Amino acid sequence: MDRRPPVQAGQSTPGQHNVSAIAETQATRQGKLTMSRTISRRAATAGLGAFGAATVFSRGARADIAALEAGAQKEGTLTWYIAQVDTDTAEVMGRAFTKQYPGVTVQVIRTTGQVAYQRLMQDLKNNSPQCDVFSTTDISHMPALKARNALAEFVPQNAKDLAPAFKGLTEEGLYYPSTSTLMLLIYNTQRVKAEEAPKSWTDLLDPKWRGRAAFGHPAFSGYVGVWTVALTKQYGWQYFDKLAKNKPQIGRSGNDPITMLNGGERDVGLGPLATTMLMQDKGNPIAIQYPTDGAVLCIGPSAVLANAPHPNAARLFAEWLLSREFAQVCADARVDPVREDVTTKPGVKKLSEVKLLRLTTPEIAKGIPESIENWRDTFGS
Repeated sequence: MDRRPPVQAGQSTPGQHNVSAIAETQATRQGKLTMSRTISRRAATAGLGAFGAATVFSRGARADIAALEAGAQKEGTLTWYIAQVDTDTAEVMGRAFTKQYPGVTVQVIRTTGQVAYQRLMQDLKNNSPQCDVFSTTDISHMPALKARNALAEFVPQNAKDLAPAFKGLTEEGLYYPSTSTLMLLIYNTQRVKAEEAPKSWTDLLDPKWRGRAAFGHPAFSGYVGVWTVALTKQYGWQYFDKLAKNKPQIGRSGNDPITMLNGGERDVGLGPLATTMLMQDKGNPIAIQYPTDGAVLCIGPSAVLANAPHPNAARLFAEWLLSREFAQVCADARVDPVREDVTTKPGVKKLSEVKLLRLTTPEIAKGIPESIENWRDTFGS
């Protein structure tokens, strides 16, 4: 079967409708979304909502922290759709915000990137706003939401402190990187010796890994989608045709291969740096390998919704997501921060020391729908 050609830099951005439609179909099959809520939640002052946003926040409004904090205290809560980290880590982050701003709690709704996006699109379609802040693993969701006038305009004061690697991966006043991770090679240390572990993405094509590798699915995980586009750009779709011959096990979330490796179901695979290191810290037999042909840099952007039910709390939270305090929470949880002024744990390299495969937002927006279609043709799921 003929495959689509590799994605080239500079191609224009189509809408995200194919991705959302695919994700909606898969979400319907999947059933209920995984949700988690913080233990404590103060009752919200529901009347402030969209009317307050329309009267208080002007175009390109910059953060007035004191005013936001006062408004957030009245609202008492916010809802965060989050796909960038696992549920436990997301709840730790929500509690850290509440500790810094007592009386403002965070309702955490965590699922995979494409399913979170589908849920948000359903909210918008039904004109039933639920989400205040949207944090995705697929940056191409943001231009699609912008086209629907679904993003609030807001300029966080902390945006000026983004690390150089993340400059140009934002749209001023609409969305900003709040987390990141590298998609790397991972392996089970009890079943694979370090010297025998794959050192490059092409090493996974070796027949010795037949039936021994694990991957997530680009229709569910934004980070897996970005990785798929990056490898297609690097090697063409023929890479995945060859990979399919090794009969890998395909999960859904980008974290699923970690679970498979920890359980001894598979020996090697694809995994996000952050979650892999967190599992290693907990004593699991898993290790990372920086690929010699490039680790894939994945950006986790965040934005305030234009129809946010809690506009002050939403903006205060968005400001906090770019703060040094949040960056340190990320570093402590092995999530890659987007600032450099924090202390990171040992065992990982600085981004400046890593060969990176870095995509533009248009490349991701065009490439992910094509990758999902080709993935299903190739892997049958």
